[in-house]
Amino acid sequence: MGSLLFCPHAPQGPMPESWMEMSLELSNNTRIQEFVLLGLSAKLGIRDALFLVFLTLYLLTLLENTLIIYLICSHSELHKPMYFFLGNLSCLEMCYVSVTMPSLLVGLWTGPCHVPFTACMTQLFFFISLICTECTLLASMAYDRYVAICRPLHYPLLMRPQVCLGLSLSSWLGGLVVSVIKTACIASLSYCGPNVLNHFFCDVSPLLNLSCTHVSLTELVDFISAIVILWGSLLLAMASYVAIGRAVLRMPSASARHKAFSTCASHLLVVGIFYSATIFIYARPSRIEAMDLNKVLSVIYTVVTPMCNPVIYCLRNKEVQAAFHKTLHWS
Repeated sequence: MGSLLFCPHAPQGPMPESWMEMSLELSNNTRIQEFVLLGLSAKLGIRDALFLVFLTLYLLTLLENTLIIYLICSHSELHKPMYFFLGNLSCLEMCYVSVTMPSLLVGLWTGPCHVPFTACMTQLFFFISLICTECTLLASMAYDRYVAICRPLHYPLLMRPQVCLGLSLSSWLGGLVVSVIKTACIASLSYCGPNVLNHFFCDVSPLLNLSCTHVSLTELVDFISAIVILWGSLLLAMASYVAIGRAVLRMPSASARHKAFSTCASHLLVVGIFYSATIFIYARPSRIEAMDLNKVLSVIYTVVTPMCNPVIYCLRNKEVQAAFHKTLHWS
C-alpha cells in the first residue's frame, strides 16, 4: 500500500492550518482528485520520535507473525484446528498492518501528504475487508476453544478440517463482500472540498465528513454492517468465553482452573481491547468527527493489537515454544 502514496510537495513543518486554508479554496463544483492526510502528529520533533517507534512496531509485528506462520507450516504437531486459525490470524495481521502502517509512517516522515482518490479508496477497501475478517475470525477462534473445552469428545467431529476451512473462508469472503458494498457506497459520494482528512489513513468517518452530498443511505449501510459484523461476532465470542468460564469453574483441580483462567483472561483482554475500539468508532448510527481521540483509538486496533496477538495467542504457548526450540536445534 505504501506505493499508493506520494508526497511530492509535503511540507517539512507543522502546517495543518495552512493545508486547511488551501483546501477551502477548492470550488464546490469540482470533484476533488486527491486527499491530504494530516497524519498522526503535526509537530516535527514528535513526528521524528513517533516514526522510529512505529517503524520498530511494524517490523516487530511482521517478524512475529512471519515466525508463527513458518512454525505452524513446518511442524506437523502444530497441524491442529487451533493453530490453523492462528496461522490465518497471523496472515491477516501482516496484511492489516501493511495497509495502514505505510501511510502512517509516510505522514510521520514527511508531514501532511497527498493521496490520490483512487489510492484512498483502495486503502479503504482493503482496510474494511481485513477488519471485518478479523472480527469474524476472532469469533471462530473463540468457538474453537469452546468446543475444545466444553465438548472435548465431539471436538474431532465439530472441528474437522472441512469445518475449519469453511469458517476461515467464510471470514475472508464475508470481509470482502462487506468491503465491496461499503467502499462502493463511499466512493460514489461527491467530494467537493475541503479535501483534508484529519487522520493517518483513509477511514470511513473522515471521508463521510468530507462528502458534500446526502450520506444518510451510506451511513445506514455502514451502521448495519457494523452491527452485523462487529456486534454479531462479539456476542458469539463472548458467549463462547462465558461457556468456557462455566466449564473452568467446574474443574476439580485448582491449578487447572488457574491455568485455564489465565489463558482465557489474556485472550479476553486482546478481544476486549480490539472490539471496544472498533465498536466505539464504527458501530454508531451517525458519522463522527475525526478527532485526536479517534486517531488514538485507531492506533490501538491497527498497531497495538496486531503486535500483541502473536504474543498472547502463540508465543506464550508451550507447543509453539517447543516447535521454535526444535527449529533452532536447542533440543
